[in-house]
Amino acid sequence: MVDLKGQYQDIKHSVDNTIQKVIDEASFINGPKVKEFQTNLENYLGVKHVIPCANGTDALQIAMMGVGLKPGDEVITADFTFAATVEVVALLGLTPVLVDVEPNNFNIDIECIKKAITSKTKAIVPVHLFGQCANMEAILKIAKDNNLFVIEDNAQAIGANYTFSDGSKAKAGTLGDVASTSFFPSKNLGCYGDGGAIFTNDDDLAHKIRGIVNHGMYKRYHHDVVGVNSRLDSIQAAVLDAKLPKLDSYNKARQNAAKKYNTAFRAHPNLVTPKSGRDCDNICDNCDCHVFHQYTLKLKNANRDGLVAHLNTKGIPCGVYYPIPLHRQKAYKSERYNESDFKVTNQLSKEVFSLPMHTELEDDQIDYIVNTIKEFLG
Repeated sequence: MVDLKGQYQDIKHSVDNTIQKVIDEASFINGPKVKEFQTNLENYLGVKHVIPCANGTDALQIAMMGVGLKPGDEVITADFTFAATVEVVALLGLTPVLVDVEPNNFNIDIECIKKAITSKTKAIVPVHLFGQCANMEAILKIAKDNNLFVIEDNAQAIGANYTFSDGSKAKAGTLGDVASTSFFPSKNLGCYGDGGAIFTNDDDLAHKIRGIVNHGMYKRYHHDVVGVNSRLDSIQAAVLDAKLPKLDSYNKARQNAAKKYNTAFRAHPNLVTPKSGRDCDNICDNCDCHVFHQYTLKLKNANRDGLVAHLNTKGIPCGVYYPIPLHRQKAYKSERYNESDFKVTNQLSKEVFSLPMHTELEDDQIDYIVNTIKEFLG
């Protein structure tokens, strides 16, 4: 699904040198490279504060701790996503409120958010799924009207742009009160282990979060807030800083691969190609709204499990994200949920499958994948 070895060969010299420098300096925790990466990422995103941490799940939990959510507070998020999003809600004693998603772009449904708001609702967590932003303009209005926090889960969409109705743009992860991201190796910007970060433009919130990630300390042995131990190590920061200047080209390569997939599959009766929230078909040359962390198709009137097995026998990786909706997971089942409220998610869980998507995809590989799928579907 991701060719990390191929990607490494292109940046080997830079990565090797910067890792060796960290080792030579023995500055493994909170070393100069962490601060350097932090500053460079702030400049890239156009956000005032980036606070690195140990992983993306920690980032989301720390963001929620930072805005001061309390046990019993309700947090609205999408049913169709990875469990980490709701996991941290439960870990903090908050009440997860899962809602359905839109059928074409897979992001949280705006009308479902509105219906789910109660007097206990304190935050909305939009997940920018598969590489594009949720409908943030509408979400921000709902949040403002109801005095809610917006905590972006930006683990899959770093580098994507969101375009407002007035034509202005902002990077994913810079739109709400606070955002989290993951630097897991397979992400568009990934390290060689675990890593994450929190983004915000709020000075006071950034100060609080910097204490939370370091045991609640601003001064050694002075614990001013309840914190955790969650720090991005210097070697991972070095890898990320070597990759950051190439992020736009990485995302462009993904967009080009998606364009080729779309062209090949668009007319096929059994396949529905990805769509974006702004109703473009993601094949325009200047498209910047989708960075294709995953290239996810919907399969209609065909055997998905059979297709996945066929691809595997042909040496083609294939992922199903996500086969079981969160509201059906044993850990998160609740009598509050009705199956009728999750029609889209339930259908997507039966239809979606994702193809290899990375910066090293070559035309002959794409052709082989496309032909193998068409061979199975007939």
